[in-house]
Amino acid sequence: MTAAYRRQQGHLVFNFESLADLMAKATPERSGDTLAGVSATSAAERVVAQMTLADLPLKTFLNEAVIPYESDEITRLIMDSHDREAFKAVEHLTVGDFRNWLLSDEADSSTLAQLRSGLTPEMVAAVSKIMRNQDLIQVAKKCRVVTAFRNTIGLPSRLSTRLQPNHPTDSLNGIAASIFDGLMYGNGDAVIGINPATDNVSQAVKLMNLMEEVIQHYQIPTQSCVLTHVTNTIEAIEMGAPVDLVFQSIGGTQGTNDTFGINLSMLKEANEAALSLNRGTVGSNVMYFETGQGTALSANAFHGVDQQTCEARAYAVARHFNPLLVNTVVGFIGPEYLFDGKQIIRAGLEDHFCGKLLGLPMGCDICYTNHAYADQNDMDNLLTLLGVAECSFIMGIPGSDDIMLNYQTTSFHDALYARKVLGLKPAPEFEQWLTQMQIFDDVKEVRLNDRLSGSFAGAIAQLSGGRVHG
Repeated sequence: MTAAYRRQQGHLVFNFESLADLMAKATPERSGDTLAGVSATSAAERVVAQMTLADLPLKTFLNEAVIPYESDEITRLIMDSHDREAFKAVEHLTVGDFRNWLLSDEADSSTLAQLRSGLTPEMVAAVSKIMRNQDLIQVAKKCRVVTAFRNTIGLPSRLSTRLQPNHPTDSLNGIAASIFDGLMYGNGDAVIGINPATDNVSQAVKLMNLMEEVIQHYQIPTQSCVLTHVTNTIEAIEMGAPVDLVFQSIGGTQGTNDTFGINLSMLKEANEAALSLNRGTVGSNVMYFETGQGTALSANAFHGVDQQTCEARAYAVARHFNPLLVNTVVGFIGPEYLFDGKQIIRAGLEDHFCGKLLGLPMGCDICYTNHAYADQNDMDNLLTLLGVAECSFIMGIPGSDDIMLNYQTTSFHDALYARKVLGLKPAPEFEQWLTQMQIFDDVKEVRLNDRLSGSFAGAIAQLSGGRVHG
């Protein structure tokens, strides 16, 4: 049953029609919610909604769904998988009390890990709405989420990178050159992941074989992924292709996932298929999910729910499959959803906080489109803040400009900056490989070793000589 919420503030009375309406009105300003017609109409209404939300018992979220249980399989997943025993530690708290507890010394890494399964996405979305940026950073830093496949992601004082060697024509030689370029900058421990310009099974298999050849030849302790539709990856596995990770974009409502052409059953099939290959050496997390605020709205499947809460609900889908990596592509959709640098920075911190609190290995594609009111200085700010919060991984792209997807993100050298100023290192197995290959020296600084650079240049020439063709 949907409840209404009412609060009198001075001589004014504010009415909120439902939990979803209250959550939307309490959300910090962003263009997507305004476009959807769910945001607060004034700063006063937003503050009152936040005050009302802060007084709300956490138990409310178990009694009222923002999207009906009967009509949405994501809601059913959230409710049916909720761990009531784990929730007992905080069941007596309001949303405001929960914020204060999260910021206290009592909520340490071990305690937060035990609590994960007792929290719903709506609970963590709600508390994030009444937190400052520094609160989001402080709590996220305490959340420790460790996953593994051929290396270990998410350990303390580590920052991994996805090496993203996209090419506008899927030239295998061009992709290979970008891979070697990224490796020389110490990038690629989270994954070497390619967005194919042509999305079909045969092209995906070609790209998988290229990355497999590079990884095996140089014995690189990392994993590869072609960011193709999950059904293509399942077919590639059936063909015997060297699949490490299964990729899929996901949303927080059943309708959003319908537009992606997926459902929970399909993801389960893909997860089981990848696990059956047993290709991991130090772990068996085989899924890679990407999300982003605004996907439900762009699919017209948001049900009156604000975009940040829809995003948090996507994390319930991801959590169900124990992924190696989850990546919020925070500014990719455009200014219609996150208008400027300020909104992108806030959304990135929210997503990272919510994901880690729910137990996910959260990374962030710190990015913006060319028509957004943002620039690279905004991305530097978000990169630094997420580094302080111990984000699991970021993107690494030649020159920070993805020439295939046409958006701006973080470069190979941006990862070097973050690691250097914040004292962070790559995944331990990958760090050891970098040192052995003399890409890193004894004090863990990158140096462009002439001998190794020549070796990689020779490899590219060999690829161009006939064994691999773009």
